Amino acid sequence: MPELREERQEVGTCVELFAGGGGLAMAVHAAGFRPLLVNELAPRACQSLRDNPPDLKEPEKPWPLVPGDVSDISFTDHITEEVDVLAGGPPCQPFSLGGVHKGTEDKRNMFPEMFRAIRELRPKAVICENVRGLLRPTFRPYFNYILNELTLPFVERDKSATWEDHNDVLEKLIANESVDLSERYVVKEMAVNAADYGVPQIRNRVVIVAFRADLGVNWGEFMPKETHSEESLIHSMREGGPYWTERHKSVPVDVRKRIIASLPKLDYESRKVKEKLELEPWRTLRDAIAGIDENEGKPLPYVTEEAVEKKLPVGNIPDHIGWPGARMYTGHTPNVLDRPAKTVKAGVHGVPGGESVMQLDNPDFVNAGGGTGYRYMTVRETARVMTFPDRWVLDGPRGEKMRQLGNAVPVKLGTVFAKAVANALKSVGALEDPEKRK
Repeated sequence: MPELREERQEVGTCVELFAGGGGLAMAVHAAGFRPLLVNELAPRACQSLRDNPPDLKEPEKPWPLVPGDVSDISFTDHITEEVDVLAGGPPCQPFSLGGVHKGTEDKRNMFPEMFRAIRELRPKAVICENVRGLLRPTFRPYFNYILNELTLPFVERDKSATWEDHNDVLEKLIANESVDLSERYVVKEMAVNAADYGVPQIRNRVVIVAFRADLGVNWGEFMPKETHSEESLIHSMREGGPYWTERHKSVPVDVRKRIIASLPKLDYESRKVKEKLELEPWRTLRDAIAGIDENEGKPLPYVTEEAVEKKLPVGNIPDHIGWPGARMYTGHTPNVLDRPAKTVKAGVHGVPGGESVMQLDNPDFVNAGGGTGYRYMTVRETARVMTFPDRWVLDGPRGEKMRQLGNAVPVKLGTVFAKAVANALKSVGALEDPEKRK
């Protein structure tokens, strides 16, 4: 991606919690923040971080990984420098549509550990990504409590108090503005679809950004705006459109005609449509496989029937390995090539919904152990959908690699927000010259 190809300029420091396979950590690093501590619990994800240094130009400098349960970490024991950004995506299973929806009662709810880290580190900014399920009516009251806790993280909850009782205390303090600005944060949440920011995947999430109130940051001036749209993609896919004439000239004529015939009509007189057409087209699964951003001009090698049947590696691309047994049935429909991929989920290759199955141009392709015309996506194809660079190699068997990808933040989405946070902090002089830190 262009922002990762640019010469990286260090702007500050960061701490990354719940790092998983490294998507958000990589994004914050790409925005210029030097990691002081990176935490992850899962052993396979920790090994992925060990195997992939932040910067290929400095392979001798690994991530400052502190593995294990975040609740066991004393941050002040590990960090002596000022922290500019604290980033992380607390485990989302308690609030995910794919989980059991226990929410605040679930022991996997790690938001309290984020707040403890804020109290110990006093970061200038916080970036938090989580599932859109937090906005569901069932969880909305608790989500508002999360936002209030992030606003006043130094007002700790009494062990005997319920979250509702603590929320009442927080709301009163927020209303009368009695807490010192250095111990309160200005918090904004955004519901986002990663596809609207150039990620070739429909991925609906909530991004929470907070700035220490005493800094006086005006986040509204820097909040990322959508850069890509579905309408622009549809327009580009018309007969003779650039999707076919510039990006995918080799697509068979019959396939192209079938796709064009199925396109929805656009109301070109609509103000909304006109505004959306000014944006870049959504990226598609076909785009990701062909190569976008830093992989531009580097298409993934074709996966043959033999590679699927025998689980063979294809080309010299890491994790580009065929996999047999894909199924397609009601409620388990595959990804189509000329749309953004479905949300990559943290399940194994057979997760419900067909998230890792793809429909092929060739209807006669024999999927070993399954039907015809479709197959499982390779781990590398899935990594491209998550905008991980091809050099990033994940540890473990296929299921573990897919789980790491499903738990990750798309690198491109994370970088968009991390760069915006960096610019916002720069605007108020909150980021020192890195040379002065040394």
